[in-house]
Amino acid sequence: MTQDRPIRVLIAKPGLDGHSRGAWVVTMGLRDHGMEVIYTGLRQTAEAIVQAAVQEDVDVVGLSCMSATYDYYFPKVVQLLRETGVDDVLVIGGGVIPPEDAAVLKEKGVDAVFGPGTLVKDIAAYIQANLKRPGKAVA
Repeated sequence: MTQDRPIRVLIAKPGLDGHSRGAWVVTMGLRDHGMEVIYTGLRQTAEAIVQAAVQEDVDVVGLSCMSATYDYYFPKVVQLLRETGVDDVLVIGGGVIPPEDAAVLKEKGVDAVFGPGTLVKDIAAYIQANLKRPGKAVA
């Protein structure tokens, strides 16, 4: 199986959440782990996130949310990806999300949720181990 490019990750901040430090740390950390990371910036709609994911042909969509809107935006991104025919992209989330809410997000299609204090190397390892398109990208 030929690997033709680095793992491509889109990091997005959905909704009106203006806290970007965690997203920047993950963006830079995943780059340090050999991944190509596209950061969309603050205040993105679910539609804009999915459009960027499709245009950039990413392997992973990472959503970061520090407000309680993750319960709307994370499942909405999953839904729109599926409606667009994209079902081979890993969707991960992060932020201050209670464990019971993380479980609900996983039931709604989010592959993993990482809370405060998660090491970037653990996020990178999760991505590498769970990539849905392993023949297309290389870590």
